[in-house]
Amino acid sequence: MSQTPDSAVRAYIDQHRAAFLDDLADWLRIPSVSAQPEHDGDVRRSAEWLAARLKDTGFPTAEIWETPGAPAVFASWPSGDPAAPTVLVYGHHDVQPAALADGWHTEPFEPVVRDGRMYGRGAADDKGQVFFHTLGVRAHLAATGRTAPAVNLKLLIEGEEESGSTHFRALVEARAAELAADVVIVSDTGMWNETTPTVCTGMRGIADCEIELYGPDQDIHSGAFGGAVPNPATVAARLVAALHDADERVTIPGFYDNIAELTDAERELIAELPFDEAEWLRTAKSYGTLGEAGYSTLERVWARPTAEVNGIGGGYQGPGGKTIVPASAQLKLSFRLVSGQDPYEVETAVTRWVDERIPAGIRHSVTFGAPTRPCLTPLDHPALQSVVRAMGRAFGQKIRFTREGGSGPAADLQDVLGAPVLFLGISVPSDGWHSPNEKVELDLLLKGVETAAYLWGDLAETWPAPPAPPA
Repeated sequence: MSQTPDSAVRAYIDQHRAAFLDDLADWLRIPSVSAQPEHDGDVRRSAEWLAARLKDTGFPTAEIWETPGAPAVFASWPSGDPAAPTVLVYGHHDVQPAALADGWHTEPFEPVVRDGRMYGRGAADDKGQVFFHTLGVRAHLAATGRTAPAVNLKLLIEGEEESGSTHFRALVEARAAELAADVVIVSDTGMWNETTPTVCTGMRGIADCEIELYGPDQDIHSGAFGGAVPNPATVAARLVAALHDADERVTIPGFYDNIAELTDAERELIAELPFDEAEWLRTAKSYGTLGEAGYSTLERVWARPTAEVNGIGGGYQGPGGKTIVPASAQLKLSFRLVSGQDPYEVETAVTRWVDERIPAGIRHSVTFGAPTRPCLTPLDHPALQSVVRAMGRAFGQKIRFTREGGSGPAADLQDVLGAPVLFLGISVPSDGWHSPNEKVELDLLLKGVETAAYLWGDLAETWPAPPAPPA
């Protein structure tokens, strides 16, 4: 595999560590909070800062891509080798809101290094994990003597991930030719914990809806009319009760059609992880597990589709009683989806299921939000094996596998560009994404740098896989 000298990579990283961390701290001082309009200028300043730093790193192209919302940053560095694969790295430069009053020990936009950690909003999510690619590619060049990366390297760093990636898919569709790649690397994820390095192999998708139910034109007397007209709150309750069977399987016809079932090998890999269910429950602030029969807790949250009631309402909610038949009721449902499920087919199935259960005299509507597709990388994919090898060299130990139960814009890249999506992240649960005192472990951040330095040469040698020799 790749002949990039490990000692040369590590020496280069050690030599440039201080300047790298100073630059990252400088970027973290920009409060690029995309969800708050008063920070629109800061989000733009963050994009401009990154574009300039990528130019300094050596990218011949580093530019701001405008959207109707916050700007993204695109950079490109051709390999010069006609046979080189093209890699697109995704991340985001916007951050969650943060204020000292939220419980921060220090000012959230004034980074502090303490006990081998850098504290500051965006340190892990996602500026730190974007920025390690700048030192990684320079270490790759220094160790190999190359003047350009071994792969055609592109970066797309969006500015709206923390506010819903509202304009991301449209941007990818409009710029698909410039973003074309053989593989996408997402650096907006993490590892199992500080001592168990892992590679994520997939994320669930999502479809969510609001169901509005309308009965009488106003709240009416339950003595005069109750039992003789349909009650929308009762209909809402019956819909919720019918959503799962006794084994906690979703009852919507067609919901499980075509899903990618876990293989025995995948279940064994999940079982290898040092999972403490009692600790997980404490983190969840919950008192017992419940889910689809026949699957472990991790299998349920990573590899099985779900239906959740996010909210239910209707009728009188004040103190004491009020004997009415309410005029309306509401439900909010979300469906986490796995590979093989199409969000639009799920939406159709859900709408049909609801329609069939609404009695005469109840008017209703089902409204869906913007869906996200699931994405999954097969364990034997050659590009995934490159990530595993590069990470294994950096960490010096076996790399295990996880998935993510949540969703993200990575699926849009897979869907539009038709390229497999891989995940390279070094953040750990204790980093506190979206929480006060967000931090990044500096040793792990530099392991991310080292992984990136090894990865480009490994991918160039093994992706696409070389053709089999003639018989």
